[in-house]
Amino acid sequence: MIRHFRKQFIIFSTCALLLVIITIVGSISSVTYFRAHQEVNSVLTILSNNEGEMPARLVPKQSQSFTQPQFTRESLNQYRYFSATVNTGNNQMKIDDDHILSVSPVEIQKLTQRVLKRHRNEGRVFYNQTVYAYRIKNSGKRTNVVFLDETLMLSKAREVTYLGIMLGAISLMLYTAVLILFSNAAIRPIIQAEKRQKEFITNAGHELKTPLSVISANTEMQELMSGETDLTKSTKQQVARLTKLINYFVSLARLQEKPQLTMTVVDASQVANQVADSFKSVIIQDGKNFKKSVSAGLKVRANEHYLYELISILLDNATKYCDPHGEIFLNLNLGKRKRNVMLSVTNSFAAGKDVDYQRFFERFYREDKARTISEKKSGYGIGLSMAQSIVKSFGGQIKASYSNGKISFIVTIKRQIKNK
Repeated sequence: MIRHFRKQFIIFSTCALLLVIITIVGSISSVTYFRAHQEVNSVLTILSNNEGEMPARLVPKQSQSFTQPQFTRESLNQYRYFSATVNTGNNQMKIDDDHILSVSPVEIQKLTQRVLKRHRNEGRVFYNQTVYAYRIKNSGKRTNVVFLDETLMLSKAREVTYLGIMLGAISLMLYTAVLILFSNAAIRPIIQAEKRQKEFITNAGHELKTPLSVISANTEMQELMSGETDLTKSTKQQVARLTKLINYFVSLARLQEKPQLTMTVVDASQVANQVADSFKSVIIQDGKNFKKSVSAGLKVRANEHYLYELISILLDNATKYCDPHGEIFLNLNLGKRKRNVMLSVTNSFAAGKDVDYQRFFERFYREDKARTISEKKSGYGIGLSMAQSIVKSFGGQIKASYSNGKISFIVTIKRQIKNK
């Protein structure tokens, strides 16, 4: 459990930092791209207002806004642009290509005709692997079209984005490495508390067994002297219940203390048949029907003792909560892709339509409807929690489902195939 908690702690902490990095890098990139587009619009405005030329003497008034670029007389000369002026009267075109080298006058003419057909005053056009922003200004009998190469502005924004992603990735890797190294120290109080809790359960279990043994022995002595009575019978029943509950506690604590169980290749079919045979007479005596379908030769990598315990818990749970004269069905076969072994225990449970079955695996959880069951059949709310711990130690999964008046607990464990 501690290893699982440590893993979850590292994952959630790393994901939290990843979210922060994405937010910061995304925000910086968004602002950078926004300012780049604002710079493009501002330069286009200057060029459009000056008939496709940069002002020779007048420097535009600098804006104090954070989103607006700040220009100087020298900085205006860094941009690559060209323009074309069309006379609407005779369709003659005047081309200015003094500030561009990669686009010829013929190509400028084609681009101008191309954007004029769009009937949009501004936009972008892709030409020769370069994006040009354009703006059209109509003034009387002349139409001026200005083109601006966006490469310079957007390349700065891309560099900031790439740099942010790179630094964010490096920071995330360093943070994760440090977190892995020091995570044990961070969760040490939880580890100590968990350890003390397990020790308390184990020690208390052993200490409680002694007075229970004395009570049981005294009760048997009393029965020998004066015969069995309702009082002695009730006392023995309660001693048996407490003993079983203590054994559950101790088994669960030991299971969590040793998450790395001794795993071997186990014949799951043989173990399932053994458990089914031991429960068959009990189920039939209780007035219920029992059926099984166990495929032969199915092997899994597990601990044989705890696999036996797992199937016993599921059959015991099915016996307790099965409807009177209902049916219990044990099924062990291969999954659809034949990679996993599927174990399912199903029992009739007509009153379980609106029950939250996923909460059955919570320790000490008892559904309200289950409280109406007789004291003889009531459980402790710990068996299925123990079953879940066993399945996790096998690297498998367990889930509950309800359909057509029947509840099923389905266990999936990876199939083990021996090499010949």
